[in-house]
Order: sequence, then C-alpha cells, then structure tokens
Amino acid sequence: MAKKVSRNDIRQRRHARVRKKISGTPECPRLNVFRSNSHIHAQVIDDVNGVTLAAASSVSMKLENGGNIEAAKLVGAEVAKNALEKNIEKVVFDRGGYVYHGRVKALAEAAREAGLKF
Repeated sequence: MAKKVSRNDIRQRRHARVRKKISGTPECPRLNVFRSNSHIHAQVIDDVNGVTLAAASSVSMKLENGGNIEAAKLVGAEVAKNALEKNIEKVVFDRGGYVYHGRVKALAEAAREAGLKF
C-alpha cells in the first residue's frame, strides 16, 4: 500500500518548483507568505545574502484572531510599512505554494495598497 501524501507535502513540492524560478535580490527582494490555520506570516527576503530584511506576522502584531482575512490585510500593510522604512519598494511575490486566494490574496493586495510594487 502506498504512503498517503499530505496536503502540506504537496504544497512544499509546489513551493520548491516556484522557488526554482523566483529569487530575491538586494534590489528586488522576495515577499514570502506562510499561512497556518491560526496565523499568517510575511517576510521580505534577500536570497543572495540570505537575510530577512522586513517581516510581520499576526503573532508579532498580537492579533486576537490571526487566521482570518482581516488579519491578513493588517499583516500585509504592516510588512509593506516595514519594507518601505528600509527603502524597499519593489519586491517579487512568493505565495509559498498556496493558492492565490483568500488570506494570501488579501495580504498581497494590502501590501500593494500600502506602497509595495509587485
């Protein structure tokens, strides 16, 4: 009998496939999203130097319910504000293997509205 493959394993494979093509540079870092059932995290990463330049999450913002669309919008605006403070305007979006829908989409649109370009 074959081993059952989890949804997260499938997501990680999809993320690895996307990461072959997408990479963050110092001029245009990568905006990465991680989503769990109860929280959402976003990081702006320079892959050349292996450094996180800006980050925000529903945990660090101490949001009461970090697993909903409203929280994703707040995290998107916060990560954009943190990136703009460090003079980072242009990023490449990395959805982390998740479908561009719901919380991931809300975070991306909030980051765009707050001034990030991608």
